Amino acid sequence: MLENYFPILLFIVVGLLMGVLPILAGRFLGPNRPDPEKLSPYECGFNAFGDARKRFDVRYYLVAILFILFDLEVAFMIPWAVTLKDELGLFGLGAMAVFLGFLTIGFIYEWKKGALRWE
Repeated sequence: MLENYFPILLFIVVGLLMGVLPILAGRFLGPNRPDPEKLSPYECGFNAFGDARKRFDVRYYLVAILFILFDLEVAFMIPWAVTLKDELGLFGLGAMAVFLGFLTIGFIYEWKKGALRWE
């Protein structure tokens, strides 16, 4: 019974080796000549200033989530547009209209709440 799981074990072992061996090879075979210039933090050509762990404004994450949402909308609309004529027909058009309606209502809500205003 355990021989049925051998391909899975082999897959896991090969996957781990393919991930770990190049890292170890680079670590042990590559040159390691640290100097102060290489070890210094780099931030756009300037020395680092401020705390790297400062809190971001919530609006940053809100804009990022809205970007992902509208990006997924386009990813959903492309297959819909390709198959609209042949397979989906009027039902597909109605489903996409409902989807875009909900998306538009959400966008208007976010716009009225001021989520897209950056100060």
